[in-house]
Amino acid sequence: MALKLEHVTYIYGADTQLPVRALDDICLEIPDGQFIGLIGHTGSGKSTLVQHLNGLIRPSQGRITWNGRDIWEAGFPKKELRSSVGLVFQYPEHQLFEADVFSDVCFGPNNLGLPREEVQKRARRALELVGIPEALYGQSPFELSGGQKRRAAIAGVLAMEPKILVLDEPTAGLDPKGRDEILGQIAGLKKETGISVVLVSHSMEDVANYVERIVVMSQGHILFDGEPRQVFRHKRELEEVGLAVPQVTDILHRLSAAGFAVDTDATTVPEARDTILKALGGKWDGPAAGRGAMGEKEKC
Repeated sequence: MALKLEHVTYIYGADTQLPVRALDDICLEIPDGQFIGLIGHTGSGKSTLVQHLNGLIRPSQGRITWNGRDIWEAGFPKKELRSSVGLVFQYPEHQLFEADVFSDVCFGPNNLGLPREEVQKRARRALELVGIPEALYGQSPFELSGGQKRRAAIAGVLAMEPKILVLDEPTAGLDPKGRDEILGQIAGLKKETGISVVLVSHSMEDVANYVERIVVMSQGHILFDGEPRQVFRHKRELEEVGLAVPQVTDILHRLSAAGFAVDTDATTVPEARDTILKALGGKWDGPAAGRGAMGEKEKC
């Protein structure tokens, strides 16, 4: 049930004297079951793009198809599309409005006209998937922590059982621990439910350990589209548009420049560890030496 964008262009203020071309000839396909990172600096067009995915914005040019059908043709069921392509906004306060968390998560499936038992079943399932304890179900969503609000907003979309989950900067404003928790939760959701996930971010670090494919945007264009290893090979080009490769990849590039035979395509800490150990002949005495020295100090 692929979602496709075919030569999509979007112009803000097209009928004014100062039009802004936010998207320019975008061609993109989101297949079933893929975890995609949509990366770009502020103003690159990421948020504008994702608002096209479930019909919140109509393209100025081009077309968007769901199951081969143009979503802007007459009679297309937008309600069905928006239950299939769930969008979680950057600021969860924009999606939370009910008196308590459980009612908020029930809102979406209620609008689908489902029986009360099914609505509640979906809500409980979604809240369990995002890790919100039952003790918080009756609490106001606005009394939750930042990370809990994001989980509640995600649960509200998951309760509609979408085929594609789109998350616009879900880690914005969170500390490193909160970011890791949210991203780990999203990866777990992807694995358990099999849905497609589009994770929007400006941070390569946030997505390096999770996504299967990275789409890099710059000035309304798609600059790169491929597996993380392929994309991160373009270190110089990424830096030119205000992005950076993951820290481990950067370190490996520096080691390579210094003469070490390391794999500069590595993107995760385990991969970096393995290639560094290989370059050192499989030997690393650092921690052992440290423990030995500490042991001697302790004896003294």
